[in-house]
Amino acid sequence: MTPRLFAALPVPEIFHKEIRRLQKGVPGARWRPSANFHITLRFFGTMDGKQAEDLDAELASIAMPPFDLTLQGSGWFGKLDPHSLWLGLRPSEPLAELNAKCERAARRAGLEADSRKFHPHMTLAYLQGTPIEKLTRFAERTGGFVTEPWRATHFTLYSSQLSRGERNIYEPEADYPLL
Repeated sequence: MTPRLFAALPVPEIFHKEIRRLQKGVPGARWRPSANFHITLRFFGTMDGKQAEDLDAELASIAMPPFDLTLQGSGWFGKLDPHSLWLGLRPSEPLAELNAKCERAARRAGLEADSRKFHPHMTLAYLQGTPIEKLTRFAERTGGFVTEPWRATHFTLYSSQLSRGERNIYEPEADYPLL
């Protein structure tokens, strides 16, 4: 199976224990393991080796300084048919700029434009059959969640493969420094 590729900012380990404490009380939630805590910048999908090399070169050419990020708040995607639970991020112009630069890199590497609006988040769980009232309670309990700011000094190109247990395994393929 060909891996799927995406660019993301890893969430520092210093916050993993605090985030893991939030992962409870939601029936139908498949909680993400700490190793999968990241903020997706751009999902690229599957591609051949040449296109992946072109994408790597384009991502490596991205230049921008390090910037601060803060996880803040929670919510879910799927309104009345929820499919994933997330932690949000404090609004950040540099984060939006890095997303735009990853999008331009993808286009230069020959990929189609991403039609989805960028909504920066860290996925906490995938959901199946979760009642809305349980999600509302979770959002009330975690809506005030906020981390200390951290400095994003690099972003990473990850590959994703589905394991036997229907869990995605993410492997870092390349790191790109923010200088």
